[in-house]
Amino acid sequence: MTGFAWLGVLVGASAGLMTWGLRRYALARSLMDIPNARSSHSVPTPRGGGVAIVLSFLCAVFALTITARAEPGGSWAILGAGALVAVVGFVDDHRHLAARWRLLAHFVAAAWVLAWLGGAPPLDWFGASVELGWFGATIAAVYLVWLLNLYNFMDGIDGIASVEAISVCAGGAVLYGFVGRADLMAEPLLLAAAVVGFLVWNFPPAKIFMGDAGSGFLGIVLGTLSLQAAAVSPALLWSWLILLGVFIVDATWTLLRRLIRGERVYEAHRSHAYQRASRRWGGHLPVTLSVGAINIFWLLPIALCVGAGLLDGVVAIAIAYAPLLAAAIALGAGKTDISPR
Repeated sequence: MTGFAWLGVLVGASAGLMTWGLRRYALARSLMDIPNARSSHSVPTPRGGGVAIVLSFLCAVFALTITARAEPGGSWAILGAGALVAVVGFVDDHRHLAARWRLLAHFVAAAWVLAWLGGAPPLDWFGASVELGWFGATIAAVYLVWLLNLYNFMDGIDGIASVEAISVCAGGAVLYGFVGRADLMAEPLLLAAAVVGFLVWNFPPAKIFMGDAGSGFLGIVLGTLSLQAAAVSPALLWSWLILLGVFIVDATWTLLRRLIRGERVYEAHRSHAYQRASRRWGGHLPVTLSVGAINIFWLLPIALCVGAGLLDGVVAIAIAYAPLLAAAIALGAGKTDISPR
């Protein structure tokens, strides 16, 4: 195997071993996720395993950075923002942090990313490259914070956040190879490797949960990777948004429905489309596997068409998201959940 392949194996193995250690630590310290009326699980389960993803991936990125094997702006953006979000999530996993302080830290992380990337990338709008200046930077910061938080919202059943990250990162790496930028494939592939190591313990039925440290970290890193891709080619932002479609559509539609009813959006609930689907289909595994299948067989081909210039990004988003939105509506995403667990 090549040196990079060995690095990927090392990252995956390290994440798996660290997850095992974190599970033992959580059991010893009674750091358990206890089921309640808003939960999608029925058995007390250790939490905080996402720290293994954070440590294994950040160590790999740091190694690539100091050996000049990764683009420095994107790498330092990931290292700083990822570490900050993970620390905030870790603290919140152990002792509750007020939402305003979490949100402040999230915007600081977003500002760090944009500073290292040189601001928001140009927007590809029906074939024209549009520079949005400070307005674009503001929108990009909101996008990063929203992606970070929606990833937390969507980490509610066994394996779903892991499978999403693996399939999106693999799709992103394929995109880079497709457009002739194989030099940028390392970071998404290494993140996928780290999550694979964790998924060994998180696959349904999960033996440990990711926790806020892991889910928030994945959200900010995936957002950073998408902006980094847009800096290479503005059309690639649409491709990454397509790859992230399952999570974006479900979380955004559910949030809008809850906001319209005046509900507190940070309160735990079970009204996401994926949560309703897991109850309808009698378990987590069918939903988690379906998300992976949708990403690979529906969203990735559309994303590749955008990367190849065969589809306009705006048109492609509409095509990709339409059935996802229809499914979310059909499943009752965002409706008040009054059914028993």
